[in-house]
This record gives sequence, structure tokens and C-alpha cells, in this order.
Amino acid sequence: MKEIQKKPVYKLTLAAIFVALATALSFIKIYKLPLGGSVTLLSMLPIVLLPSILGFKWGIGSAFVYSLIQLFFGIAFDGLFAWGLSPLALIGTIFLDYILAFTVLGLSGIFAKKGYLAQVLGCGAVICARLLCHFISGYIIFANFEQFEIFGKTVMNSPALYSICYNGTYMLPELVLTIVAAVVLFKIPAIKRLMVLSD
Repeated sequence: MKEIQKKPVYKLTLAAIFVALATALSFIKIYKLPLGGSVTLLSMLPIVLLPSILGFKWGIGSAFVYSLIQLFFGIAFDGLFAWGLSPLALIGTIFLDYILAFTVLGLSGIFAKKGYLAQVLGCGAVICARLLCHFISGYIIFANFEQFEIFGKTVMNSPALYSICYNGTYMLPELVLTIVAAVVLFKIPAIKRLMVLSD
């Protein structure tokens, strides 16, 4: 079995299955925010799990493919091109909110050989890195929101607070759900046996 697991065709097939699973889960939305972003049913879990099974290179490659799929859906279903962004803001949004934000999830493979706790913390770290990408995008690109309301109070001219509040609204629940699922999943013997195959 170990020899089969080291073959490129096996890795390509498993990577495709995990990316497809993550894509399918991204359509199961617990709630969706009006300007993009949503809490999904563990859509990041297959992407952060994959590097621990197939290694760093396959993990980052699969996360990049997943970012392109999410970009396509952002264009097709969320109307990314109809948001009225300037060309520079559009390029920044594509890079920060799609390509970089979803590709960083593949970095969880850095922690793959460091044990159970490191793998779980690695999942949390890459999700926080994704939140950082969205925060930077919100702070720089969507900083024109001069006024917004939070906890019943009106806030003026605070793009950093706006960005962390808006993006935290969906990323923090995603973080908690994914970490809880990873804690449970990484303990399952069948999953543990698959972990940390070398490239």
C-alpha cells in the first residue's frame, strides 16, 4: 500500500478528490455576507489536511488550484467584475482575496512532520494567514467605507477596524469550525496512517 501511495498518479487523484471535496463544501454556506465572504461547512478542511498526507509541494499546488477555482466562482457567481472596482483594485482583490488567500492554506504542510499538536496549530496558523490577506485587502482596497455600524454604534474613518470586523465575522467562525474538525479528524487512526507521506 505504501508503494501505491508514493506514486504520482495516486497523489494526483487524491489531490483532485480533496480539491473537489473542498469546492463542494464551499457551496454549503451557513451564512453569507453581502460584500463577499461566508461561513461554509468546513470547506478549508480538505485543503489544510492534504499537505499532511501528500507533503508540502502537493499541498501548496492543490491550494493554488483551489484558489483558481474560487476565483472562477467569484467571477461567475459573486459578480466580481461587476463590483465597480478600478483596474488596480480589481487586480489587488484577485491577488489578495483569491490567489494568495486560498493558496496560503497549503502552507500547513510545513507543520506536517512535527506531530499532532503542530499539525492542528498549523491549520489554525494558515487560516489566520488567510484572514490577514482579507484584512489587508479590506484595509487597502475597500478603505472607502467611511462609516459603518458595529454593536449599535456608528464608526467613522476607521478602515482597519472595518476590515477586521467585516472579515472576522466569517473567518473566525471558519477558524473555530475547522480547528475543531481537525482535532477530531487527526485523531482517527485511518487518517493518521495516511499522514506525512514524503514527496
